[in-house]
Amino acid sequence: MKKTSKKHITKKNVHKKHIHKKSAYKFPLWQFIVLLICIPTFCASSYYLCDTLLRYRAEDQANLLIAQPIQEIREQQKSAETESAAYDIFTEYEALWEQNHDFAGWLYIENTKIDYPVMHTPNDPEYYLHRAFDRSDANSGSLFIDGSYSADGNSLLIHGHHMKDKSMFGSLTDYKSYDFASTHSVIHFDTLTEERNYEVLAAFYWDPSYSPETEPFRYYEYSDLSSQEIFDEYISRVKACAIYDTGVSVSYGDNILTLSTCNYHANNGRFVVVAVSN
Repeated sequence: MKKTSKKHITKKNVHKKHIHKKSAYKFPLWQFIVLLICIPTFCASSYYLCDTLLRYRAEDQANLLIAQPIQEIREQQKSAETESAAYDIFTEYEALWEQNHDFAGWLYIENTKIDYPVMHTPNDPEYYLHRAFDRSDANSGSLFIDGSYSADGNSLLIHGHHMKDKSMFGSLTDYKSYDFASTHSVIHFDTLTEERNYEVLAAFYWDPSYSPETEPFRYYEYSDLSSQEIFDEYISRVKACAIYDTGVSVSYGDNILTLSTCNYHANNGRFVVVAVSN
């Protein structure tokens, strides 16, 4: 009986060892192929992400260098409130214009990253869509006035990219909040010869198919508001689309500033902020 039991145990142990030996080498071919595909894909994706972040950082740093002299003069204005400080900022604008004749003004919203030169190329409207102030390639591009608008007109439309790092018009969509609009109600836009302060009138989401009325509201087609009828029509349609009521008054003859950026609530969607200078 003991011999039979020993023989049985021996066979069982051998069988276990055989199974363990086979399983140690088991590795499906499809898993190996997937692994070969995933590793280079992951490496390429990581490289692309790092490269993109580094380029965004470099572009942001370049914009900060341009803005630094303007910001310093602005601080002087706050402390001194002198005519010479105002003169200095226009001297700085003139220096920027000498570097690039496409420079048309400066847009600034306090306590946001929006503090940039604004470009204007009517003959090539989207020239600065992916170009920096110095005309070099830049994913974030530059802020620019719509080609159908005049830089010194009574109606201005400025475009900018909706960047995830809040640069350019990345923070413009914060105006979806009434509280944000209340604490950031003033938008500064200086031309080369004039300082202008605008007050936020409305903010709204837009897509090509949306309209509170019978016809699509093409907010980008109101470059000339010299006619009271057209002026009133634009303001009426802006208010009809508005997310909230700011209570800001507006009258025929006021200067209008419209800021527009991409938004992903709809295909080719936009987020738009309209401000008025009395």
